[in-house]
Amino acid sequence: MSDSAGGRPRGLRGIARTWIEVLVRPRRALANGITPGDQAPALTFAVAVAAAFTLGLIASDPGAVPVVVPSSALLSGLVVFLVVVALAAPVGLHLTAAVATVSVVLASVEFDDGVGLRDRGGVSETVQAVAYASSPMALAGPAVPEFRVLCGAYAAVLLVVGLRTVHGLGAVRTVAAALPPAALGYGVGYRVVAAARTLLAA
Repeated sequence: MSDSAGGRPRGLRGIARTWIEVLVRPRRALANGITPGDQAPALTFAVAVAAAFTLGLIASDPGAVPVVVPSSALLSGLVVFLVVVALAAPVGLHLTAAVATVSVVLASVEFDDGVGLRDRGGVSETVQAVAYASSPMALAGPAVPEFRVLCGAYAAVLLVVGLRTVHGLGAVRTVAAALPPAALGYGVGYRVVAAARTLLAA
């Protein structure tokens, strides 16, 4: 993930390479790829993940797509896809990162172990950790509840790895900090909670 400015490769090939590295070697990929103050590649990556998820959802479960153009399911799918790419993905990333930032601050309250606010990374690193941790969700679009839950669980694990890498918190504090943003960003945003409810109902 480190062959261009900002620590991450650009372009479609760069996104694909980053995606594979995060899935296969998350500790190394997140440690090398998260650069202070450089959110643009992470935003592009998050949008690409959301786009892949949405395409998979539309292709496998057209009924899940809101009817925007009553006369054409294809146009409805296209409109939904464009809204996700242009609006929902960027807003969702920053909202999830905001929740993660607050969680990290709360988890960083200094007690008797010397872990304080001064020891954590910045907001930019948090945004990047949230974005790259979403990697598994690119595969979770198809309407297969078991697989979507598995992808969501792995995304949560990657978020724990990412937050610990950039903020240096202990294991328990990192898990506590990761749970709220994972529940919001992956659980709600990527319908993992809905998939889990489907499994429980079955």
